[in-house]
Amino acid sequence: MIKKIKFLDLGKHPITNNFLNNKNPKNEFFYNLKLIFHTDTKLISLGKFVSPRKMFNNKYAHRASASKTMRVAYSKLASSITNKYNPKSILEIGSNDGVFLKHFKKIKNLGVEPCKNLAKITNRMGIKTYDKFWSMKLSNEIINQNGRFDIIYSANTISHIHNLKETFNAIYNSLNDNGIFILEDPSLIETLKKNSYDQFYDEHSYVFSIIALHNITKESNLEIFRIEKLKTHGGSNRVYFKKSSNKKIKITKEVFKHLKNEKKFGIDKLSTYKKFSRKVQRSKKNLIKIFKKLKKEKKIVIGYGATYKSSTVLNYCNLNNKYIDYFLDTTPTKEGKYTPGSHIPILKYKGIPNNVQFAYLGAWNFKDEIFKKEKKFINRGGKFISHVPYPRII
Repeated sequence: MIKKIKFLDLGKHPITNNFLNNKNPKNEFFYNLKLIFHTDTKLISLGKFVSPRKMFNNKYAHRASASKTMRVAYSKLASSITNKYNPKSILEIGSNDGVFLKHFKKIKNLGVEPCKNLAKITNRMGIKTYDKFWSMKLSNEIINQNGRFDIIYSANTISHIHNLKETFNAIYNSLNDNGIFILEDPSLIETLKKNSYDQFYDEHSYVFSIIALHNITKESNLEIFRIEKLKTHGGSNRVYFKKSSNKKIKITKEVFKHLKNEKKFGIDKLSTYKKFSRKVQRSKKNLIKIFKKLKKEKKIVIGYGATYKSSTVLNYCNLNNKYIDYFLDTTPTKEGKYTPGSHIPILKYKGIPNNVQFAYLGAWNFKDEIFKKEKKFINRGGKFISHVPYPRII
């Protein structure tokens, strides 16, 4: 019998991209963030999904091109795809501000981006972009107008879409017979190893394991043939799929190695997630202790990077402007606003002020980039706070 078993309750949370104009907003939306283990597919999901239209709209704040790390990563990937597969056509699901697709202007390149403010950016760049949600209906519309594709790419987007069966069926439908689908998303095994429970928030309806992806996509006649481990977003997987009927492309040894390692780790066992739940609860207690101690010592503490992931930590641990004076962020659409739920002011980044002694790493997954950038802060004795892999002062 198929069961969906709750293993962690992270409490009430806001829409993570709903940065506020007012410190005390009226009728701010909250939902219950609970995590579920699916006994049949071994999938991990939110217990209750938030309406896509509440999350992805014409005020969407995230810009993929804002991070140097991601700009470099997309440039390298584009070169790799061009050299290895020499595609004549490419479609990106979740094209954001065009940071990836802009590298394919010499071939047929199309985007799907339901956030209309972002779709406007890429359309102005000359990249035809459909400002609609991915579905079988949209797949057929795109095929009728443009044909099928050699490559379909999607980074940090498939985990946002609720109906996975329709999603993968539509991808199969949109690929040429020899076409390749490349999925990039946070790695579940890395999330568990790092205890990075902030990978779970409203947009991340799922965090994928290779085992779950294998189980889900075979129903859509898609087959994993290659996997790359990435450092981005705290540890991600880049997973390559082909149509099951395509016997020309051979499955690499890495696929079987990943499946074996996940099974050995216990990705397919409920007990693994119960253990994770206990670690998350301990993490909350210990992180609060750090902030309370610094508050008692009257230290000046700010936040660095008002990320979507940080919203999970702030709201789960009840950290507000009592503990964090303000956040610094480089994204113009966040500046001058307040963090959702926790209501901490977000200021324009102009370097870390000299009076600041501690900075909470909201963007911990870009730690290496940040540490290089903030040598001056570090050299004068400034310290960072992180909850990954456990709460500590760095």
